[in-house]
This record gives sequence, C-alpha cells and structure tokens, in this order.
Amino acid sequence: MMQYAWIIPALPLLSFVLLVILGTKGKKLSGIIGICLTGISFILSLFVLFDRMQGENVQHLYTWLSFGKVDVHVGYVVNALNALMLVIVTFVSTLVHIYSTAYMEDDNRITVFFSYLGLFTFAMLALVLSPSILQLYVFWELVGLGSFLLVGFYFYKEEAKAAAKKAFIMTRIGDVGLFIGMVLLFWKTKSFDFDVIFQSISNGDVSSGYITLIAILIFVGAMGKSGQFPLHTWLPDAMEGPTPVSALIHAATMVAAGVYLVATTYPIFLASGTAMNVVATIGGFTAIFAASIGIVQRDIKRVLAYSTVSQLGYMMLALGVGGYTAGLFHLMTHAFFKALLFLAAGSVIHAVHTQDIFKMGGLRHKMKWTSTLFLIGTLAITGVPLLSGFFSKDEILAAAWENGHYVLFFIALIAAFFTSFYMFRLYFLVFTGEEKTKGAHESKMTMVVPMTLLGILAVLAGYVNTPFFGTYLNDFLLEQVPFKIVEHGEPSWILIVATLVSLAGISLAYNIFGRKGRELSQNEDGVWFTILYNKYFIDEVYNVTFVRGMVLIGQFAYAVERYIVEGIASTVKGFVSGIGSIGSKLQSGQVQTYGFITLLGIVLLLIGIVVTGGYNL
Repeated sequence: MMQYAWIIPALPLLSFVLLVILGTKGKKLSGIIGICLTGISFILSLFVLFDRMQGENVQHLYTWLSFGKVDVHVGYVVNALNALMLVIVTFVSTLVHIYSTAYMEDDNRITVFFSYLGLFTFAMLALVLSPSILQLYVFWELVGLGSFLLVGFYFYKEEAKAAAKKAFIMTRIGDVGLFIGMVLLFWKTKSFDFDVIFQSISNGDVSSGYITLIAILIFVGAMGKSGQFPLHTWLPDAMEGPTPVSALIHAATMVAAGVYLVATTYPIFLASGTAMNVVATIGGFTAIFAASIGIVQRDIKRVLAYSTVSQLGYMMLALGVGGYTAGLFHLMTHAFFKALLFLAAGSVIHAVHTQDIFKMGGLRHKMKWTSTLFLIGTLAITGVPLLSGFFSKDEILAAAWENGHYVLFFIALIAAFFTSFYMFRLYFLVFTGEEKTKGAHESKMTMVVPMTLLGILAVLAGYVNTPFFGTYLNDFLLEQVPFKIVEHGEPSWILIVATLVSLAGISLAYNIFGRKGRELSQNEDGVWFTILYNKYFIDEVYNVTFVRGMVLIGQFAYAVERYIVEGIASTVKGFVSGIGSIGSKLQSGQVQTYGFITLLGIVLLLIGIVVTGGYNL
C-alpha cells in the first residue's frame, strides 16, 4: 500500500478541483464530496501506517531538473514519522469536514469553504510526503496560501481580512529563514534530498558553524508556522476564520507543520548543540509566555489559541532537549484533544452566538454532550492522570530533566500549572454557574459525532507510549531513523509532581470560578491584568516599530524617488528635450531655408578670412 501513498494527497486535491468546477451548483454536494474523498484518504492512510509498521521505509524519486552533475528530484517517501502524520491529518480533516456540514450549512459560500479545506488538506499531506527540502518548501508555501484563504473566509469583515494578511505576512517572515537555510544546504551538499543532506552532514562535509546557521534558519521557518515567540502574533488572530478552520489549523495542519519540519530535519539539529539549545529555549519561553496570556482572555477561541501556542512551545522544548519521541507524542495527543476543544467551542458559539466567556454560564444542563466532551478535552490538556495529555506531557518533563535542562523543566511545570488554571477557568465560566443565555440547545449529531470520536482518542491515544503498558510509539518512530538518541527512563516522581501541579491549577480555578457556581469578576484595573490581557503589548510594539517603521521607510523612499530621482530625471529630460527642440527647428525640411543657411555660412566664412588676413599655408 505504501507504493500508492501519493493517492492520499491526490484525493483532497480532487475535491478542491471538483468543487471549483461545480461552483454554486455544488452547494448541496460540497460536503459529501469533501467528506468522501478526505475519508478515503484517511482509510488509505491507515493502510499505509499498518504497512509501515510491518515493513521498511519506501521512497520514490523522479528527476525533475538536471543541470551539470546535479539532479533535482520530486517524489514521495513513507517513513514512520510521516505515516503517523498522514493518519493524524486525514482523520482530523475528515471530522472537520463532517462537523462543517452542520456548522456552515447556512453559509452561501459553503462550496468555496469545502474547496479551501480540500486545498489546505492536500498541501499539508503533500508536505509531509516530500522526500526533499525543496519539494517540502513548495507545499510549505501552499499551506500558507490555504491558511490565508481560510482565515480570511469572511472577507467582508475587516477583522478577518486583517487577520488573513497578518497570518500570511508573519509566516512569510519565517519562510525567508527556511528559504535561506535551504539554499545554504544546497550550496554545501549539492542536493535538496534529505537522504543526501543527512549523509553529507554525517560525513562531516558541512562545517559546524554552517550546520548551526542552517539549523537556526530552518527553525526560523518553523517558528513562523508553529507560532513560536516572537512570530506568534498571527495565530490568535487567526480565530477570525470559521471555528472548524481553527480546529484544523490549530490541531493537525499548519501549526503542526513547524514541529514536523524540525522533526524531519532532526539530524541537522542534533549535529549542533547550539541549535538544539535555541530550539529548547524558545520553546520553553513560548510555552510559559502564551500560557500566562491565556489566564485572562475573555474570548473562548482566543483562550484556546494561546493554549495552542503554549503547547507548541512544549513540543519545541521537547525536540530541543533531545526528546524526539516526546515532542511527536505530544503532537499526536494534542491534535486530538485540541481539535475536540475547538469543535466543542464551536458548538457552544453556534448555540449562544457569543464568544465572550463572561456572557456564558450554566450550559452543561442545556448542552450535556458538548459539556462532557469539553471536560474530557480539558482534563486531557491539563495532564490529569490516565488521559492522553498526562502521558505525553510527563514524557516532555522527563526528557527535560534527564537531559540536564533543569531550568526548562521548572518552566514547563509552571506552564503546566497555568494551563490547568486557565482551562478550568474556561470550563467553569462556560458550563457551570448561573445560566446567562436563553435558548441554548445541543448541536446536531453531525457536530456531536466528530467530537465524540475525538473525545475517545483524547482518552485513549496516550496508551501507545507509556512506562506502564509499553513504548510502542517510541519503538516505531526510532526504528529506522538516520540518527541515534540516548534514551533515559522516566523517574516516577515526575509523574507525581506533574499530577500535583495539574491538580493545584484545577483547585485554584475551582475556588475562584467554580465553587457553588461563584464567579470572581477580574480586577481589570490591575497592572498585571492589563499587561496580560493586552498580550504584553507585543502587537502594539510591532505596530510602532516594524509597521510604522516600514511606513516611514516607504515614505522616505517615495520622497527620494519623487523629488530627487525624478527631479534629476526631469532635469536631464528637459535638457535633452531642449537641445532636441532647437535641433528640430533647424531641420524644417524647406530647401530655400537650407540654401539660405548655406549661403550665410559661406558669407560668414569669407568675412572671417578677410578679417583674419587669410589662411597661410
């Protein structure tokens, strides 16, 4: 089945093409077409995963360009990492398609919406199957285009247009780093193929300084897509898109692409201790930075958005400290419980028509399914024992501790406490206490069923890699990788400490927001509240420095061009035109004028000779 892995991204692409051709005529069929083709991709992905579990990596390369002794290849590769990613992406995308048939049913542009979903899914699937960094870069940019279209789907809203542009521009900044890193890799290894690149680095063909530079540049690309500080500001604003889009972007596609990029180029990072420390440090800072912002947000989707940024920081921290399996394990579990949380949030928004959590409350009585499933997702992300997030988070903490990154270990613990607090603050404000909205009701089954499937995986997905039942995921991922990682055991005390930290966050949230349905109005006059609510004023700083700075530079460049460059050009033009005008007047085309000028010239010549006394030989 791995020989036909190329069909998996081809089917969502076919969905996109069909829906573009059908246009408005395909409104009733758009959801069916999208669900069927993406669902088939999911089934094929399962077969590919099962085949890869029993076999070896498969790669097919085809020559695209040849110049000199260099061949540029395209094709596809199936290994443990991307086989897992294929299943995650197609599964979440299929559930988002099903969910969207109800969520978007009243939208006149539903056909366009499903066509964009197909394009976006295709781009992500093609990205993970890429056997070369050049092919990955092509689909990397296509993923950015897909996010631009989906985030800006409500283009008639100024906020959506601004968010789409912001996402596109911010991620392009990171992409410049990836592009430069790719060029440097080709310069040093004479190939874009991952296998050749890794072999060249292993053979010592690339100096340590260049390896560090290339790895950091690649990570800059990952920072843009995965919302790492300081390129994180686009991700919360991406909430302006439809909620199913938020679930897809934040769970399995675009933000996961950055983590996947670091993981798939991991041999480059392992060759540079400096680059690994950069990844770990930025990941750890992002984790606690975003978690602190999530504590005070009022918008239900923005709380989840900053939660995503924080969890992505966790994944990067894990990869940076050498926890390869830990980072990817958390990527997998996060995909399920974060997709669940976003879809459940969409169910709430669909019912109450507001995103302000302080205008919600008491919804667990009216929305029992949604309430229960949201609670499952909340328990999973906070790391409550025996749910998926418990196992993956603890593995990240263990990786940080066992590899000697003690400061990052404590930062991750504090971030875990913040996560528990703000997630249960969110749950208590939305689902407990006094009912503030009238007419709320449970969503349709086409929305509930996808959430239920994600809820099951949010509970069970962690058992593929535990210290109690077996490290199946770890064994699978490290079976045929082109690098070696020293594995450490997971101290039992870390499980206990992590559990206590999680329970402490839950307890604090309960005492403030949940006990007897009591709610504490936040002190909006406090300095720290103002700082956190305004996201540390990062957007304002960017606006004053980069945005206005670029405007000033543009205005200065315009003034130079308008008054100096064009002034010089106009002067030269006037001088040349004047000379030409004089010359044109002499060239009248009248024979008598030419004869007169000739005669006048002879007369003047003769006068000159007479005056000067003639010409002596």
